[in-house]
Amino acid sequence: MTGIYDCFGYGPGYEVPFEERYRLIKSAGFDCVMLWWSDQFGRGDGYREDARLAGNVGLHVENMHAPVHEQNCLSMDNLRGESVLQAYLQCVEDCAAYQIATVVVHLPDDTYPIDSLGMRRLDQLICKAEKKEVQIALENLRNIRNLALVLDTFESSCVKFCYDSCHHSNYAPETDLLKQYGNRLAALHLHDNGGKHNQHQLPFDGTIDWSDVMKKITLAGYRGATVLEPMNWDYESLSIREFLDLAYQRVRRLDEMRKT
Repeated sequence: MTGIYDCFGYGPGYEVPFEERYRLIKSAGFDCVMLWWSDQFGRGDGYREDARLAGNVGLHVENMHAPVHEQNCLSMDNLRGESVLQAYLQCVEDCAAYQIATVVVHLPDDTYPIDSLGMRRLDQLICKAEKKEVQIALENLRNIRNLALVLDTFESSCVKFCYDSCHHSNYAPETDLLKQYGNRLAALHLHDNGGKHNQHQLPFDGTIDWSDVMKKITLAGYRGATVLEPMNWDYESLSIREFLDLAYQRVRRLDEMRKT
C-alpha cells in the first residue's frame, strides 16, 4: 500500500479543495493518505471533514498529524503547556471517532528537555490512547534525546515510532534510529533532503541512500504503508496532476525496494 501527505502544497490557502485533492491522489494511484489535523498552516476549520472526504473516494487514512506549533511547550508549567496536552488528547479522541489508527506527535526539540511535568502529561496522554486503542507515533526531529527518553520509559504497546527519513539524514545521521526503534515503527515520512529547503523533496532528488533506508525498514519488520511527505516547493513548474503522477512513480520505486 502506498500513500502521501495531503497538504503537499499548491497554494498557501490550499486553493485546490481537499475533496478534489483526494480525487487526484486516488487517480494517481495512491491507496492512502496522511492527514494534517489542525487549522494551522492556513488549513482552516474544515480539517475534520478530511477523513470522510478521503474515504468517499476510496482512500484509507493511514494516520493523522497532531498540531506542531507549540510542541516545545510540553513541559512548561503554564497555559501553553496545558494547551499542548489538551490538543494531543483531542487528537486521540478524534482518532477514535474517525477510526484513524494512529496519531503522529512531535516531541520537543532537545533544547527543551522533557521534565517530570512533561512526562506526567505524556503518561496521561498514553493512558487515554490505551483506553481508546489509538497508537501514538513519535516522530524524529531535533529531538533524539527526548525521543529516546520517552520510548525507553513508556513500553506501552500504543507508544510507537514515526520514522522521518529527511529529518534523520539532516539532524541525526550518526544514530541508527531504525535499528534502535524499528521494532516499534508505525508510520513513515519519506522525503529527500535536496532543494531550496533541504527537505520535503521527492525521493531520489536529494542525497539520501534509499536502498539502505528501505532495506532497514524491511528488516525492522514494518508492514504498514510506504508513505511520502513531500512538498511542491521545488516542483512549481508541474501541475498538481503532474506532481502527483511523479510522486506516485517515486513511491512505487520505494515500495518495490521493500519487496526485494
